[in-house]
Amino acid sequence: MSLQSRLQPADASAPPRPTPPASRARAAARRHRLFLCVLTAGVLLRVVVTLGYRPLMWFPDSDDYLSGAVNPNPNLIRPSGYSLFLWLLKPFHSLPLVGLAQHALGVGIAVLLYTLLRRRVAPWLAALATAPLLLDGDVLQFEHLLMSDTLFTFLVMAAVAALLRPGHRWTVAAGALLGLATITRSAGLPLLLLLALYLLVRRAGWRVGLAAVTAGAVPVIGYSSWFAAQHGEFTLTRSTGVFLYGRVAPFADCRTMRPPVEEMPLCLAGDPAERSVYRSYIWGPGAARHRLEAEGFGTQGERYGRSFAVRAILAQPGDYLRVAGTDVARTFRWTHPQFPDATTYGYYLFKPGPAHAGDQAERFYRRYDAGYTRPHAVQPYARFLGAYQQTVYLPGTLLGVVLLIGAVRIVRERRDLGGERLLPWTIGVTLLVVPAFTAQFDYRYVMPAVPLLLLAAAMGSRDHSPTIGP
Repeated sequence: MSLQSRLQPADASAPPRPTPPASRARAAARRHRLFLCVLTAGVLLRVVVTLGYRPLMWFPDSDDYLSGAVNPNPNLIRPSGYSLFLWLLKPFHSLPLVGLAQHALGVGIAVLLYTLLRRRVAPWLAALATAPLLLDGDVLQFEHLLMSDTLFTFLVMAAVAALLRPGHRWTVAAGALLGLATITRSAGLPLLLLLALYLLVRRAGWRVGLAAVTAGAVPVIGYSSWFAAQHGEFTLTRSTGVFLYGRVAPFADCRTMRPPVEEMPLCLAGDPAERSVYRSYIWGPGAARHRLEAEGFGTQGERYGRSFAVRAILAQPGDYLRVAGTDVARTFRWTHPQFPDATTYGYYLFKPGPAHAGDQAERFYRRYDAGYTRPHAVQPYARFLGAYQQTVYLPGTLLGVVLLIGAVRIVRERRDLGGERLLPWTIGVTLLVVPAFTAQFDYRYVMPAVPLLLLAAAMGSRDHSPTIGP
């Protein structure tokens, strides 16, 4: 080749050389290095939990969930969507696998949050927002419980992520996810109503709105039909009235309410002002509802319990708001004091001797996992986790600050109806408030709201409203 040809410029029209995959991966790692550090720490902590508490941690509701997985049936007390999730994993005959799946869902929630934020805010802020989800000791413990909370949280978060993406298909997918969340925990039912209202406010169009609401209704109608075939009622559970009765029992004064004679067995003796809100009024053999039905959660107890509760709310609205508001306020305490009682609170702790199912219920566990052993702690992992949980958690007061930040930004963007953050903020607040007004405060009920409120607060002020369209 001549010197002249070597000095000629390269063809400008030649395509650029493709970047090697390894170089792209290194570049991506540099851009997201802070999140990858938090993610790695979160994964390692979950490995420690898996090693420290085997095969899973137990809660009294776990028996019903696993019974429904072994013998699929709609539960009277709570929807059986989580049991169906366990049933899907049943061919593997492994409770440890269930724990791994739930921890994967927990990590997935954080990844969804980061994915939603990374193009809206600085990478460091997006990574910081995921820290409570990946590193919180209480979150780690809830993920390791044989309970529906992690699955429910993931379904709701995935629905919000879908709604924040443009396109009709994503909107319809969000409706279907909220429908699945509803048959996992009945707290999802109000979210379907919020979905319809959100699409109406955003002027998504009646076709899109109808398709999304229909997609959400299909799992609910299908499950309710199954419930009707088994129990003769088209509903999700037979416990709504019973739980609502438990909400009003601390203040209900039959002298003020004057209930009909058939509801009188639900009246409690003594001065309502002296009743404790630190106890349950529906569980235990001495609960007043057993005066109506020995078994409980029958049609009569449900009907009279709901009627009694509505009567109490209408007769004593101030007391109802006071008791429910007090429970909402518990969410925002700096520490996590014992509530509602030592036994229930103890199920949410990494303890040296974790609780386990009784002898009668263990047959379900062994049918699900032939190698089942009672939950037990393994040292030194369990000792570390116990100390870690007492130190690393999201204080309720900080969650309240996060909630307020989201509210202030919504007000500032009122001309745009709050922008993108209106949706996750509204759903998060709903998930905090509904349990306090329909049942009772529980630390587990706070968990699904946390990623949504973090998302609403962390979104930058330059966000644009989602485009619900093709």
